[in-house]
Amino acid sequence: MSSTRVLVLNSGSSSVKYQLLDMRDSSRLAVGLVERIGEETSRLKHTPHGGEAREWTGSVPDHEAALKAVAAELAKDGLGLDSPELAAIGHRVVHGGLRFTEPTVVDDAVLAEIERLVPVAPLHNPANLTGIRTAQALRPDLPQVAVFDTAFHTTMPESAARYAIDVETADAHRVRRYGFHGTSHAYVSRATAKLLGRAPEDVNVIVLHLGNGASASAVRGGRCVDTSMGLTPLEGLVMGTRSGDMDPAVIFHLMRVGGMSADEIDTLLNNRSGLIGLCGDNDMREIRRRIDEGDERARLAFDIYIHRLKKYIGAYCAVLGRVDAVAFTAGVGENSAPVREAAVAGLEQLGLAVDDGLNAVRGDEPRLISPADARVAVAVVPTDEEMEIATQTYALVGKDG
Repeated sequence: MSSTRVLVLNSGSSSVKYQLLDMRDSSRLAVGLVERIGEETSRLKHTPHGGEAREWTGSVPDHEAALKAVAAELAKDGLGLDSPELAAIGHRVVHGGLRFTEPTVVDDAVLAEIERLVPVAPLHNPANLTGIRTAQALRPDLPQVAVFDTAFHTTMPESAARYAIDVETADAHRVRRYGFHGTSHAYVSRATAKLLGRAPEDVNVIVLHLGNGASASAVRGGRCVDTSMGLTPLEGLVMGTRSGDMDPAVIFHLMRVGGMSADEIDTLLNNRSGLIGLCGDNDMREIRRRIDEGDERARLAFDIYIHRLKKYIGAYCAVLGRVDAVAFTAGVGENSAPVREAAVAGLEQLGLAVDDGLNAVRGDEPRLISPADARVAVAVVPTDEEMEIATQTYALVGKDG
C-alpha cells in the first residue's frame, strides 16, 4: 500500500496544532488544535475533511496525553496513527542553528543538537522536542522529520548574518542572526513567483510576514539574503508584544537606572512591548477600530508600526537592487488592507503602489493588489506553513509503503 499521508505537528509550550495531509493531491484530511495543555480546562478542536468540527474540554495533563487524544480523534475518522498510509510525521522546530539547513530525519544525534540549541530558543525548542519524543513513543517505527524555522535563512551571506561584535566572543556563544518564520518565507516567496508566472530563481521578492510575530525577508532568486529577526525573534519589526529593533543600551539603562533584572527586561521586551506596550492592544482590528474613534494612542502605535515596516521595505529594496514583488502574508498581512495601504504609501519612487479596489477585496487565494502598470507587483499571499512542512517531509521520506 502506498504511504502518502503526512501528519504535521506544531508543538508549543502548552498547545499542539496538527494537520493530516495526503500528498497525492495535497488535500487536508483533518486539522485540529489542543490548547491549554496542563490545565483542567484543556480544549481540543478537531475538524475532519468534509465533516463538522468536534470540540471537547477536559484535562490534558501533558503532550503525551495531547497526542494520544489527537490520535483518538483521527481514529474516529478512520485516519489513525496506526494506518499504513502514514508515511511520516513532520515537526516544526523553531531553531536549527547553522547545522540544520534542510529537513532532517530525527535520530538521537539530531535530538541532542536541538537540545543544545535550547539556550538560544528557550521558549520554543523544549516544546518542539517534547512533541518529537512523544510522537516517537507512539510510532517508533515511523520517520520523524524536523523542519526548521531557521533553515531558509541559512543562505544569508556573512555580511548580513554577522553582528559587528568581537568575532571570538560571537563564535563562542553562537551569537549571529539566524532569522525565523523561515518556513513561511520559503512558501510565500515561491508562491509569489508562481503568481507572477515566473520561476522562483528568476524573481526577487520582499516577504512581509505580519502576524502577532512579524518578520521581513529579502529573497533573491529563491534564496534568502537578509531577514529582520536575529539571534532571537525579538529583533526587527514592531510586533504584537515584542519591541523589535532598539538601542541595546536601553537594556543597560533599565538595569542601572530602573533597577530592573535581566528577566524583568526580557519579559518587558518580549511580552509587554510592541503594539501592546504602545497602546494596550495587540489586535490590529481593535487598533484600527480605536483609530476610527479618534484614539490618539492607537494612532501613534499604528504609525510606529508602519514607520518600521517602511524602513525595512526600503532597506530590502536597496539590498536586492531589483525588486519584482512585495508579498504580504500572515494574519495582519493577509487581512488588514489599511496596513498594506499605509506600508507602501509614499513609496511610488520605488515602484510601489496599491489599487484601492483590489486592496479592499478579501480572499483565500494569492492575488495582486497593485495597479496593472505598477513596476513592482504588490501581492497578498496566504501562507501555509503546514503544507510547506508536509511537502518538505514527504520529499525526504515519501516512498511506497
